[in-house]
Amino acid sequence: MPVVATLDSAEFRWGQDLFNHGYYWEAHEAWEVIWHVAEKGSALRALLKALILLSATGVKIREGKRAAAIRHAGRAAVLFRRLSEVSHDAFSRALGMPPALLADLAEASACAPRVLQVVAPGQPEQVFDFTLENSS
Repeated sequence: MPVVATLDSAEFRWGQDLFNHGYYWEAHEAWEVIWHVAEKGSALRALLKALILLSATGVKIREGKRAAAIRHAGRAAVLFRRLSEVSHDAFSRALGMPPALLADLAEASACAPRVLQVVAPGQPEQVFDFTLENSS
């Protein structure tokens, strides 16, 4: 079955579910599949790139690589803010918040990450204080 580049695709929602449960690398991979088929130069492709960078931020926070986390969060924030300027209500509904707010949360999370808990090997740990919920 071909991958469909839409906000209501199974792949997009799978990426959200992975992200919300702390599987940041896997969310990155899920969204990258859609990013590859999204129209070049489209707002959807920019959103997917921002989400991929946000996922990478989560990985770097977990690894304790603060400079890399801040760099990824900053790049994601730039893209999220550009999307806010274009006013995509569909993006706000798909994310459960406006992209500009997500930009702020990404940067704040990278600059002042949560204190990580010790988890069993192979178990995910959420590093963000927010989730991406579809509100449509």
